Amino acid sequence: MSSSESVPKFPNQLIFLALLGILAASQPQTATGDPRAQTVNVTCGNQMEANPAIFVPNFVATMENISEQMRTSGFGVAVAGSGPDINYGLAQCYGDLSLLDCVLCYAEARTILPQCYPFNGGRIFLDGCFMRAENYSFYHEYKGPQDRAVCGNATSPIGNNNSSLFQDSVRRTLSQAVADAPASNGFSRGQLDIVGTNSSVFVLANCWRTLNSSDCRLCLENASDSMMGCLPRSEARALHTGCFMRYSDRDFLNSEVAGTGSSGGSQDVQKMVKTLNDSSLNFKYSTLEKATGCFDEANKLGQGGFGSVYKGVLADGREIAVKRLFFNNKHRIGDFFNEVNMISSVEHKNLVRLLGCSCSGPESLLVYEYLPNKSLDRFIFDVNKAKAMNWDRRYEVIVGTAEGLVYLHENSKIRIIHRDIKASNILLDSRLRAKIADFGLARSFQEDKSHISTAIAGTLGYMAPEYLAHGQLTEKADVYSFGVLLLEIVTGKQNNRSKNAEYTDSLVTWMWRQFQAGSVEEMYDPNLMLHNHHNSNARNDVLRVVHVALLCTQESPSLRPSMSKILQMLTTEEQLPSPTNPPFIDEKTMEIGNGCEDPRFPLNIGLSESVATVDNSSFHPR
Repeated sequence: MSSSESVPKFPNQLIFLALLGILAASQPQTATGDPRAQTVNVTCGNQMEANPAIFVPNFVATMENISEQMRTSGFGVAVAGSGPDINYGLAQCYGDLSLLDCVLCYAEARTILPQCYPFNGGRIFLDGCFMRAENYSFYHEYKGPQDRAVCGNATSPIGNNNSSLFQDSVRRTLSQAVADAPASNGFSRGQLDIVGTNSSVFVLANCWRTLNSSDCRLCLENASDSMMGCLPRSEARALHTGCFMRYSDRDFLNSEVAGTGSSGGSQDVQKMVKTLNDSSLNFKYSTLEKATGCFDEANKLGQGGFGSVYKGVLADGREIAVKRLFFNNKHRIGDFFNEVNMISSVEHKNLVRLLGCSCSGPESLLVYEYLPNKSLDRFIFDVNKAKAMNWDRRYEVIVGTAEGLVYLHENSKIRIIHRDIKASNILLDSRLRAKIADFGLARSFQEDKSHISTAIAGTLGYMAPEYLAHGQLTEKADVYSFGVLLLEIVTGKQNNRSKNAEYTDSLVTWMWRQFQAGSVEEMYDPNLMLHNHHNSNARNDVLRVVHVALLCTQESPSLRPSMSKILQMLTTEEQLPSPTNPPFIDEKTMEIGNGCEDPRFPLNIGLSESVATVDNSSFHPR
């Protein structure tokens, strides 16, 4: 492989002058931000083109096709030709560039990559965009032998006494980005102010859009690890096959984004911040800092995709749970206000209650009621704690969760799809009653909309197949997740093959097969204590819950009952219809198709592990 210093120059007689002419005629002359078109690295392939007369037109056609896509979406893929000189191309701008800046960055990349000729492949990393061309389909690659980190020349300016503080801040910020990006179209940006200094850490993470969320996360994990070797350097970039990451003590991010990343300018942010500061929900940052002992690690309850949660005690003695968002609030304003607006507009005994928030300090904070028993997963998946959850208590949790979802789906004020129903998001109060938590992914929906096409977010293993495959979001996605949850409650096992050696399929498929064979009882959690239960009908009740769960997890969303119907099925003795099959899941992959997929991008998503695209480690106030 060749570096940018040694790549062969493209011969003058070839037709890339036409390519450059098209660029010069079509590019705008001004930009709203910084296109960051500085070249970081060019890497050329090591295989020669077969026939220049074929290769060059294929390359130009691919670049022209991508150029049109970049003008509208900041991303493009294209294929031209066939045989050994077929050309596959991909280009993508990082998510904080406006479309105007994106076009300028791509124009620069497009003039440089031809320098790889006569090699028929290469990739270029600019500080604002990425471009790659090969003679094979590389779209799903997320790692490769060329992956590496590029370290800056300077060390952290904080000083020797605080160098460990800078390094810890970098690690925290990168970890946050790795957790956050897969749920946000593969893009994350953020800032962490370093306590006790005037310095900050800025980070950008971006996966190519052809990666699924699992591979995106793996790529970013590798990229983050590779940059750790650059510390205590003040800046580093990770140039990986499927993603790009950068950290710096200098703010290199564009402050306004229009088109390729988040929407909304700084004026909108200021308005929303003022609205919150003037509302009854507002807490002073200093009040919450004091309540949590300056966010003492001893008070930490959990950590996940959006940050960490701490227990706090207010001056009046009230116990609270404080969700701490590491990212500066102007960069996470959409997610922050989404959760505030959603959860402050609903109130139900089976929903975690929002007490307030703070957006005036160095980070955004959400304040919830404190629930001493934390989350359901800590009980049903724990060998010892599961004994405290007999059938009566689990049934109460099931009904309570169903009632909470009915309220969300059918609330007259604002109807909400939660999108991330799972055991770790069901919190338990002092009497082990269920409360649904973590509305960071929730979306409202209108009655006249059959579905919402949206970026995929949630947790693999709990996501409905039609949502996972096509981004079509309806309330039936929550129904599917609820069905998975019911099976986990009954069996005490996670819907995750890698943690359950006794079955090779997903829990849903395994239970479906057992149900068909009439041997479901073999999977019951012995902690249900059905053998000495005072109610002789308890076994029938558990079987009924399994039956309802299989109705919830049917492949066709139209066949899944509504949450209100599910609640009726759980609390009455009405006759239940026979469930149809769940989504087909073989031993290694889940493949969902309707005959409309692009053959270049087949859906082939492995379920060998449960991957939380937003909340990898059960993040919630608990």
